[in-house]
Amino acid sequence: MSLRYIDWIWHVRDSVAVPEGQTSSEALDRLEPMLDQMDTTHQRGETTLTFHRKAPTPQDPLSVFEDGVLQIEETAQGKTLRYHLVSKALLFCFLLPLLFVGFGQLTLYVGAYQKAAAEAKEKAKEMAGGDKKKKDEAKVLQLNPVDKMLGAPAPEKPKKGEERGRKPSATAAYVFAGIFAFLYLVGRFLEPWLVRRRFNARLTEG
Repeated sequence: MSLRYIDWIWHVRDSVAVPEGQTSSEALDRLEPMLDQMDTTHQRGETTLTFHRKAPTPQDPLSVFEDGVLQIEETAQGKTLRYHLVSKALLFCFLLPLLFVGFGQLTLYVGAYQKAAAEAKEKAKEMAGGDKKKKDEAKVLQLNPVDKMLGAPAPEKPKKGEERGRKPSATAAYVFAGIFAFLYLVGRFLEPWLVRRRFNARLTEG
């Protein structure tokens, strides 16, 4: 399967119309200041701008994207800015939910395995010393004289498996998976919209 069919997960491709009468050089002049950030290197050609950054800063208008190509093309409708941006942050947010779901499933699997092993061990003990266990349970359920005199209710028989503590839960893993899935969905739709808006504002500003 071609990577192009799945790279939309962390790649953004779109275009913005260049105002009529604006040359390719003028358009790039307006866009280039967006790349003048710390740890960002960029190269300019006649109709293209390419950039790469190591550590985006919060003030960077393209902080979510580490690499990109901006190109001015001639079309039937006039000049158009076409851009291709790459975001490892989006890929990270996409993969983390899958990772946490995997952790959750592993937790449930290990819990089920431990429960089965404990039940098998308990069954073996019952077969080896059932009478002793019954005597121990009778002692646990028996009230002491003081409680009996005060009219305290008889203690309930512990539920099966209660003495082994809390059951393994995958809730925390699923919560984190949901958080990062939400962050990915917001970022995947919000960031492309913001980038398109910023490019358009740069090209059309007076």
